[in-house]
Amino acid sequence: MKVGILMMEHAKVRQQSVMPQVVQILTDWGVKVDLIYPEQELIDVANIRVEHELYILKASSPLAMSMAAALHAIGAKMLNPYPVAAMLRDKIVTERVLRTAGVPTPDTYVADRAELLAPLLEAGPIIIKPYRGSRGRGVRVIWDADELDELSTIDGPMFAQRYQKPEGVDRKIYCIGGQLFGVERVWPPLTYEDKLGRPFTVTPELRDIALRCARAFGVDLLGLDIVISDGRPYVVDVNSFPGFKGVPDAALRLADYIFAAADRRSVPRQPAARLAVAEVQK
Repeated sequence: MKVGILMMEHAKVRQQSVMPQVVQILTDWGVKVDLIYPEQELIDVANIRVEHELYILKASSPLAMSMAAALHAIGAKMLNPYPVAAMLRDKIVTERVLRTAGVPTPDTYVADRAELLAPLLEAGPIIIKPYRGSRGRGVRVIWDADELDELSTIDGPMFAQRYQKPEGVDRKIYCIGGQLFGVERVWPPLTYEDKLGRPFTVTPELRDIALRCARAFGVDLLGLDIVISDGRPYVVDVNSFPGFKGVPDAALRLADYIFAAADRRSVPRQPAARLAVAEVQK
């Protein structure tokens, strides 16, 4: 059994990642795991072919996304399907999908120029995010119209949401095969312990929100960030393959999920079925 993982270059030196443990467990189980770093290779596009039972899209660089798209086009099996990963890379599309699924999100706007956002400030602060951003990079809370002048260098559409002041810590919910795990985390994290956070019991309300997100994208592996403001939860980000920090036995759970997905001899349940089981067990 062969599994290929599309990785970012910095992942080789990043500390505290769950992936080295996942790779080691899969290797111990007899899986041949190939780490693929697209930015380090000269790729002959004509020779891109399916050489693994399963691919995992861990990278989010333009080249890695294009590689994943090419593999998807020729029938490769992917743990986190390329169409879903591509949607979740675009916050505008993600927001529309979540709204359609009835998932609570902050009021959201998009504009091509910063000055078009000025009228929104009359009702309070807004938060600006790169529409293809991740890991909190480039996120800014804007209080005054003068601050919009500093956004002229942003490349691409201006993605803005009504700022919902968090009550206490942020909450992350991770879904692995329909099982949900809640982790509380301070923001911004200053230490590794901050990144690990601490587990919390997922309430029925948050469980419903997480399962709505999973159904909306047709997957049962994802992570979402939730802010509680004025007693109401808001989903502010969704990731198709998050870091799973703070999830008990995360490496073993992920390795088991990956192994089952890659094993052609098994007949894995469809995501909808696994989610149905999760609902019965709640």
